Amino acid sequence: MSSKVRKQIYIEPQQDILLKAIAQQIGISEAEIVRQALNRHLGAVRPPTPNFAAWEAEKAFIAQLKNRSPQLGGRDWRREALYER
Repeated sequence: MSSKVRKQIYIEPQQDILLKAIAQQIGISEAEIVRQALNRHLGAVRPPTPNFAAWEAEKAFIAQLKNRSPQLGGRDWRREALYER
């Protein structure tokens, strides 16, 4: 038997009911069902690919804002405008 790392998780009450029922029907532990589910899920997950083009565009936008001359009376943009991009 390989060594295992203990993890404590919280699940919904309905998940607990289903987990117990499936474990009893199949005849394996609840922990084994969780391990198998994790293996299936983690096998399908791919780490996010960084979007360097988007980051470069953001850096250019920030540089553009920094290089602008000061505006009389304060800034000439609204905070909400930043979220419209």
